[in-house]
Amino acid sequence: MTKVKIVFASITGNDEDIAYVLTEKFEKLGCDVDMSEVSQTDAADFEDSDICIVASYTYDQGIVPDEALDFYDDMKDLDLSGKVYGVCGSGDTFYEDFCRAVDEFGKVFDDVGATRGSEPVRVELDPEQDDIDHLDNFADEIYKKAREMDL
Repeated sequence: MTKVKIVFASITGNDEDIAYVLTEKFEKLGCDVDMSEVSQTDAADFEDSDICIVASYTYDQGIVPDEALDFYDDMKDLDLSGKVYGVCGSGDTFYEDFCRAVDEFGKVFDDVGATRGSEPVRVELDPEQDDIDHLDNFADEIYKKAREMDL
C-alpha cells in the first residue's frame, strides 16, 4: 500500500482544509495517509513515506512561515531519492509574493532528490470547488507517478 505523508502549515485554516481534501482523495485512491501540522512533525517522517506533500501558506514578504522554518531546514538534510512529492498552498493575490513558500518547499524537495509528481497548486484564500477539483487532479497525478515508480 502506498504511504502518503501530508504536512501542513496553516494560520487561517485554509491550508489545513487543503490537507484534508488531499487526505480524503489519497484515501479514496487506496493509500495509507498520515496528515500532521508542521510544528508537530519531524521532517524525517518523509523518509518512511512513498509520497511526500507539503501544504503551506506564505508569510510576510514571501517567506516560509515561522512555525515551518525548523522543518524546512531539516528537510535539507534528507535523502528523498525514490520518493514522489507535491507542493501546494494558499495565499492572497493581493500580495506580490503570492504562494512563494510553495516554490521554496518545491526547491528543497528537488535538492534532496525527490521526484515531482505534479505541478504545484496555488489556492486563492480558502479552497472552493474549482480548487478542490485541481487538488484532486494534483493527487491523481502524484499517485500515478508513484505507481510508475512502483511505490
